[in-house]
Amino acid sequence: MEGLMDKFPFTITDEAIAKGIKSAQKGVEANKADKEVLKLLFNCIDLTSLYTEDSADSIRDFVEKVNELPEHFNFVPQVAAMCVYPVFAPVLKSGLKDQNIGRAVVSAGFPSSQTFLDVKKLETQRAVDFGATEIDIVMSVGEFLEGNYEFVGEEIHAIKGVMGEAHLKVILESGTLEKMEDIWTASMISMANGADFIKTSTGKQQPAATFEAAFVMLTAIKKYYDETGVKIGFKPAGGISTAEDALVYYNLVKNICGDEWLNNKLFRIGASRLANNLLTDVAELENGYRKEIKYF
Repeated sequence: MEGLMDKFPFTITDEAIAKGIKSAQKGVEANKADKEVLKLLFNCIDLTSLYTEDSADSIRDFVEKVNELPEHFNFVPQVAAMCVYPVFAPVLKSGLKDQNIGRAVVSAGFPSSQTFLDVKKLETQRAVDFGATEIDIVMSVGEFLEGNYEFVGEEIHAIKGVMGEAHLKVILESGTLEKMEDIWTASMISMANGADFIKTSTGKQQPAATFEAAFVMLTAIKKYYDETGVKIGFKPAGGISTAEDALVYYNLVKNICGDEWLNNKLFRIGASRLANNLLTDVAELENGYRKEIKYF
């Protein structure tokens, strides 16, 4: 792991982070008036249900809402994915009509990652066997904070090894990492060991997604791409509910990684409330008047 960090040293200053965020915020007002940008954001949403009271019936109802979305709101594209607990992977597989919608599950001891590696691998493999096409896992934060970087990387690599063609999103739980350098290091370890996406947060801890963490993670993604030619996706999650917030992340992606990342293959937003707010905002631009939409 020392060789990895020698190759990718942390050099970002607080001033660079502040300047980058300020630049991203400047474009928000113009972006919000552009319905095509808002539609793209909607198309990048991982629509999520991760509640203790979830059941097969409630997830089926959730799936039906997604299936019927084009009938009710033909002015927006579909969401990128639905994200649920592993036990509901078969519900997504049997229920989703649009096969382009990702069937994502949280796995490997989510949200704490505090279980045995063989259990993490088994849970992940079972989810894939039952139809999951995307897996969101949490990095072993405690081991990372102890400096056990080899352990963290090897665990991610082992879980990736049982996933077949499914895509892996590694959650850094960035709010638990006090130093920006730690977020950089966690990003590099995750990408070097098989992450297809790196994700800020579970949404179960505070702080969740922050612009500062996003700036560092996206800069790491760009540096990793420049050195390896491998494009890794980015997913902010947790507390993102308004178009204004989502557009800052959109502009950070655009400014740091470029337009090539502005699609749901490389940019996702983990959000639930955001979907209704974007529907309301796009409908206003389409119709010329504002009426709050509460569909999901």
